[in-house]
Amino acid sequence: MQEQNYFALRSTRVVTSVGMRNAVVVVKGDAIEDVVAAEAYSGDAIDCGNLVISPGLIDPHVHINEPGRTEWEGFATATRAAAAGGITSLVDMPLNSSPVTTSVQALEGKLTSAEGKLNVDCGFHGGLIPANAAGLGPLLESGILGVKAFLAPSGIEEFPNVTETDLRNAMPLIAESGLPLLVHAELASFPQPLSEAKGLTASKDAKILRSAQNWKQSRPRKWENDAVALLIRLCEEFGCRVHIVHVSSSEVVPLLRAAKQKGLPITAETCPHYLVFASEEIPDGATQFKCAPPIRERENKEQLWHALREGVIDFVASDHSPCPPAMKLSESGDFLKAWGGIASLQLGLSIMWTAARTRGFQLADLSRWMSANPAVLAGLE
Repeated sequence: MQEQNYFALRSTRVVTSVGMRNAVVVVKGDAIEDVVAAEAYSGDAIDCGNLVISPGLIDPHVHINEPGRTEWEGFATATRAAAAGGITSLVDMPLNSSPVTTSVQALEGKLTSAEGKLNVDCGFHGGLIPANAAGLGPLLESGILGVKAFLAPSGIEEFPNVTETDLRNAMPLIAESGLPLLVHAELASFPQPLSEAKGLTASKDAKILRSAQNWKQSRPRKWENDAVALLIRLCEEFGCRVHIVHVSSSEVVPLLRAAKQKGLPITAETCPHYLVFASEEIPDGATQFKCAPPIRERENKEQLWHALREGVIDFVASDHSPCPPAMKLSESGDFLKAWGGIASLQLGLSIMWTAARTRGFQLADLSRWMSANPAVLAGLE
């Protein structure tokens, strides 16, 4: 090992799995070799004083969109933003790239697209759609880190949502692989297409279409609650690892708590936008706040913080979903037609620390939510 590839960092605030420590982080090559108590280390070290040294963040829910929609985001810009925000590993979702990552061939195309463009480590989730539900074997063996499915329309035509029947066909195969099934959990409880909920599309009234409250009410908590209840039943039946992405409804917390108490292999994440914003504060026409599930009430937000504190919600992921600014339709403010997604990859750490510290959380909590627990989902523990 060449001498210039070795260094050590000393700080009174090193975040470890057993709490904050006065320690030295020893690095050789491109890997951390050891973390030792400061008093036990006698070699040279760069003294960082009381600056925090913390594990890099892991974000297992990022929409990079390359190939096919690279003008929305690409590997070069996404991973540069991740590095700037303290993220050292991320996992790319199977949409909104084109083609979507629902086959080994599409995955190979995505790997080719990423060559020479990565500023951080990057893994990939595969996709479950009705067309591949019974034949997932090759994709499960291709090196993906998880399988993503939607129970509601995804917004991408090439990535249709699955039904309970599709899940029943796929879950035995996923369970055998040991990979997690990641699910967008919204289940419409009436027969209209999701976009017609609450008569939103029937209206030509610009005031109604610009209403942030109408958008929230068009995707009620019940949809999320019903979807999570279904997934818990299927998780118990098939023994398949299930991960609920972007929890927005605090009403699913008791369901998740009971499932975990049973010992079911189920985990859940929420996102910075559900922990920071509140629907009461979103002006009409402010489509930059549009996402699905929608941002909910202030009281709901605080319940999500309680669930994080308890560990019922396991971690925080970005659900980074960028688009060209014009697709947010800021001029018309039409919540129905605007692209739904929050772009926050570079900002998650600062956002979360700002919000968490006012609620009495410590840096170790942040590391658990944004490093240790997501590492388990991604197989990096």
